[in-house]
Amino acid sequence: MAKPIVAIVGRPNVGKSQLFNRLAGKRLSIVEDTPGVTRDRLYADAEWRGRTFSLIDTGGIEPSNDNEILKFMREQAEAAIGHADVIVFLTDLKTGVTAADEQVAGLLQRAGKPIVLAVNKCDKPGAPDPNLFEFYNLGLGDPFGISALHGYGVGELLDAVYEHFPPQETGDEGEGRIRLALIGKPNVGKSSLLNRVLGEERVIVSDMAGTTRDSVDADVDNPYGHFTLIDTAGIRRKSKVLERIEKFSVMRSLMAIERCDVCVLMVDAAEGVTEQDAKVAGEAHNAGKACVVLVNKWDLVEKDDKTMRQYTARVREKLSFMPYAPILFVSARTGQRVDRLFELAAMAYAQNHKRVPTGQLNAVLSEATARVQPPTDKGRRLKIYYATQASVAPPAFVFFCNDARLFHFSYQRYLENQIRSTFDLTGTPVRIIVRQRGDKPAH
Repeated sequence: MAKPIVAIVGRPNVGKSQLFNRLAGKRLSIVEDTPGVTRDRLYADAEWRGRTFSLIDTGGIEPSNDNEILKFMREQAEAAIGHADVIVFLTDLKTGVTAADEQVAGLLQRAGKPIVLAVNKCDKPGAPDPNLFEFYNLGLGDPFGISALHGYGVGELLDAVYEHFPPQETGDEGEGRIRLALIGKPNVGKSSLLNRVLGEERVIVSDMAGTTRDSVDADVDNPYGHFTLIDTAGIRRKSKVLERIEKFSVMRSLMAIERCDVCVLMVDAAEGVTEQDAKVAGEAHNAGKACVVLVNKWDLVEKDDKTMRQYTARVREKLSFMPYAPILFVSARTGQRVDRLFELAAMAYAQNHKRVPTGQLNAVLSEATARVQPPTDKGRRLKIYYATQASVAPPAFVFFCNDARLFHFSYQRYLENQIRSTFDLTGTPVRIIVRQRGDKPAH
C-alpha cells in the first residue's frame, strides 16, 4: 500500500531541514555507508496517529545569487507538487511575508493540492505572536505557528496534515494494476520509452531552462497484465547538470519509488551505470521494491558476439548489491525488445509478492545446513531451529537460532542464495531477520 507523501516547501533558511528532522524523529543529514543513500538525504518515513507517511525535504541547496532565488524555489516547489499528497508550506515569522513567499503561494494555489501553512520560529510558548496574522495575506487559510527548534505547535500542524491524507485502501481497489516507475538520470530515454509503449507523443520533452513536468501516469494493458507506468522525467537541460538539478532528479525518483510496485532503472548504454544510477538503484533496493535494469539506446552501440555479456558484467559490478535484478537491452527509439519489459516486470512483481510455505522453507534450510555446516566460534556452533516467512514485498524470512552473534553475514548470504535458487526469487530483494531464542529481533 502506497504511503501518503508530504512535501516541505519554502525558501532557504526558514528551517525546512530542522522541521524535517523533527518530524522524522532523528537527524538524517549524516552520511550512511549503504548503497543508494544520498549525501544529504531527501526523504524519510514518519508516523502520526497510527498512519505512516513519506516526508520529502525540498531544501538544502542555496542559490548562487539573489537573482536565482525565485527560480530555485519554483524548481523545488514544482518537483514536490507533482508527487505530494499534502504540501507543508513553511515560512518565517521573523522575516514576515516576503515576495518569494507570495510567488510560491500563488504557484501552490494554482496546483490545487492541499496546503498547510506553517510559520516557523514561533519560539515563545503561550499566546500567538501578533505578527502571525500577517500570514493570512497569503490566502492559504489559517497559519500554524510552530517552532521546529523546540517542537511547539508541531502536533497541531501534523493534525492538519493528517486531515488531508487520502483514505487508506481497505479492499482490493487498485490491486489489479502493477505500478512501474521509470527511474534514472535525465536524458536516458524515459519519456521516449513511454511514448513508444503508448504509441503516441504523450510526453513532451523540453530543453527550455527552468522547465519541469509533473509525473505522468499512463495505463497499459497487454498479455502480461495490467500496468500503470509512472514517468519521472522532468528536468532536461543542454547546460551542465548542476548539483541542485541532479538532486531534484533523484528526489523525483525517490517519490516514484515510494508509489510503485516495480522499479525500472533506465541506463544510457553509452554512459553505463553512473554514480547517480547506483544511488537511485540503492534506494529502490532499500525500499524492498522489485527491480528491472533497462539498458536503453542499445541500437547506438557497436556490438559483436561478446558485447552484451561484457556489458552485463560491468552492470553487475556497479550494482553489486542487487544481483537479482534482470537486465534487458532495449532501444526506445526502434522498439527493440521493449515488449519484454512487461514480461520481466510481471515476473519480478510476482516474486516480490511470493509466499513460501513454512514446510518447504524448512526443508530447504535442513538441506542447506547439512551441505554447509553452520559457523562456530570458540567451540560454540550456530543452531538454526526453524525459519518462517514473515511478510512479502519484499519477501522477509525470520530465522530462529541459539545465538545471533554466530549467524555471520556470509552464512546469511549463503542461505539467502539457497532460498533464491530453490524458489526462483528473481527480480526482488530478500530480507533476512535473525531472532535469538528469548530475545528481541537481533537484526
